[in-house]
Amino acid sequence: MGRRSGPGCGAERIRCGIRRAQRHGARCDRRIGSLGKTDGFLGNPKVRIPLPGVLEDAARMLKATGQQKRVDELVTAMNRAAEAAMPQARTLLVSTAKAISVDDAIAIVRGGDQSVTEFFARKTRAPLTEQFLPIVTRETEKVALADKFNAVAGPAAKFGLLKGDQANLQRYVTAKSLDGLYLMIGEEERKIRRDPIGTGSAILRKVFGG
Repeated sequence: MGRRSGPGCGAERIRCGIRRAQRHGARCDRRIGSLGKTDGFLGNPKVRIPLPGVLEDAARMLKATGQQKRVDELVTAMNRAAEAAMPQARTLLVSTAKAISVDDAIAIVRGGDQSVTEFFARKTRAPLTEQFLPIVTRETEKVALADKFNAVAGPAAKFGLLKGDQANLQRYVTAKSLDGLYLMIGEEERKIRRDPIGTGSAILRKVFGG
């Protein structure tokens, strides 16, 4: 019998190619893995979590009044919480890659330069939020800074100066943690698209290098 051809075979090839690309992006051993280490967030200006909105301006005033240490402790605690939560992401990202459907794969190939990253964010952001929140909460409670943050952020939110997740330390840190995660996945996706041959996969060459 000759080699199969036709739409089904082509779709499966695309599926395999995207799965490989997603595994490459999901692992990101040097990128995503580094986020879960000490200074993975705090020492990386691309993903370092700052105080939100108006609180950043308030922090400048605190620093001017000799309270630099308090501001630094809060920023450090937020970023340490993000680093502590990050290892939870890998398992879900890999399982999401394995569960990709043919329709998802075709949509990704036909999508833009960030289609793989957007797929991951769409599939994993909600469940990762639920997984990250308890870890972020535990880490911020260790340093007793969550209440201080929320005491300042709560009134600011009432006046519309902070909105949504910014008004709660744990949710703010969780949201920014995931922003950093998807930023790293996006950088890996761009790398694959720029140099599919460099990944060492014939399938990736066919999918991204055509």
